Amino acid sequence: MKVEISITLRQRILDHARSSQTEVCGLLLGNRERIIAVERCANVSSEPATRFELDPAALIAAWRAARSGGPQVIGHYHSHPTGNPRPSPTDAAEAAPDGAIWIIVGAGEMAAWRAVECGALHGRFDPVELIVTAE
Repeated sequence: MKVEISITLRQRILDHARSSQTEVCGLLLGNRERIIAVERCANVSSEPATRFELDPAALIAAWRAARSGGPQVIGHYHSHPTGNPRPSPTDAAEAAPDGAIWIIVGAGEMAAWRAVECGALHGRFDPVELIVTAE
């Protein structure tokens, strides 16, 4: 599986991840082939140093916007400030096998994954190739 992301959106995610020593997170908007927007969200986890939880209000607002003709929520991103860009066992335990794209930033690198039933990593994730475009 492949998904396109512009160099600008890729940089926004990387900059967001670098902006904090705790996990940051946000939404990915677009379609199965292309991420067309990213939206920063508050991490409302009670343990933001090692976990993330998207602000439910931001997620609901994005779903409402999609129902009104806006871009679809296709997944989210988060960071591993002291780790690598691979889903952790905790990520796998908390991920629904709904086909959502997970972009993870760790060690200054970015990787994409799809949450699926019986995935190659931790039984939950399959790798996704990120195709970075000029715009």
